[in-house]
Amino acid sequence: MDSFDKHILRLLQGDGRMSNQQLADAVGLSSAACWRRVKALEERGIIRRYTALLDADAVGQGLCVIAMVSLLRHSVDHTVAFEAAMRECAEVQQCYAVTGNADFMLRVMVSDIKAYDQFLNDKVFPLEGIAQVHSNFALREIKHDTSLVV
Repeated sequence: MDSFDKHILRLLQGDGRMSNQQLADAVGLSSAACWRRVKALEERGIIRRYTALLDADAVGQGLCVIAMVSLLRHSVDHTVAFEAAMRECAEVQQCYAVTGNADFMLRVMVSDIKAYDQFLNDKVFPLEGIAQVHSNFALREIKHDTSLVV
């Protein structure tokens, strides 16, 4: 990646709906050269997708829970099953395998505490190998950014 690619990435992270012409003008390339670079970044998987960021409160999903999940033991079967189940849960915004006192960290977005209780009872607790879940409820959002430094 050269400086043009990095500039393109910074701009698209700020406004993914920017037209190719606007992007080309801002970066200092011709429209065709800019389009080729964006396509190459997409094909290489550097640009994974384009999306809209929603206001969680405005769509009724304003309760953010950070859940630390521990498995009974580190069997491949339990780990694979848990990871597959979390990929299918719309409530789970992020899932990480972590080190420390827990095995996984989830960022879960739901409407309220009742919805979180239902999420746990319907989608987490029925899974084999779950030892415990420690839930931390976000009081307020201090920073939520999706841009990477490039």
